[in-house]
Amino acid sequence: MAEDSPSADLLGLTAEIVAAHVSNNPVALGDLPNLIQEVYRTLSSVGQPVAKPQPERPQPAVPVKKSITPEYLVCLEDGKKLKMLKRHLQTSYNMTPEQYRERWGLAPDYPMVAPNYAKHRSSLAKKIGLGTKPRGRPARGARREAAAANPAMKVG
Repeated sequence: MAEDSPSADLLGLTAEIVAAHVSNNPVALGDLPNLIQEVYRTLSSVGQPVAKPQPERPQPAVPVKKSITPEYLVCLEDGKKLKMLKRHLQTSYNMTPEQYRERWGLAPDYPMVAPNYAKHRSSLAKKIGLGTKPRGRPARGARREAAAANPAMKVG
């Protein structure tokens, strides 16, 4: 009759597996229905693609929009307020800025230094003359060329 249907085959296999298990292992009478259901569910899912669980997106310590202030950045991992985020990420989480941005879905231009601190450092660098070429003296290569052209001139 209905013995040829797939569910009848599964029921037969389930009965055989449960009977073999119960004959070799002590099983409480109250646990038997759960055992039968679990074996049947497992057999019915054989050959079906396994649904991969979606990795949960981590929850930031603060909202992303509130993580950038003029004076400091807030680390999304632990909520710490920092002027420079890169070193904190490396020492605390062994994470690069790129990994941090990818983990939290941030833009590639997400800052790693607080905006006011970056401006302050920039003004200090400009004040002491970093990033500019000396104006009064010729470049080192130009002095050598001049010395080669005029042997009386000594390069020191």
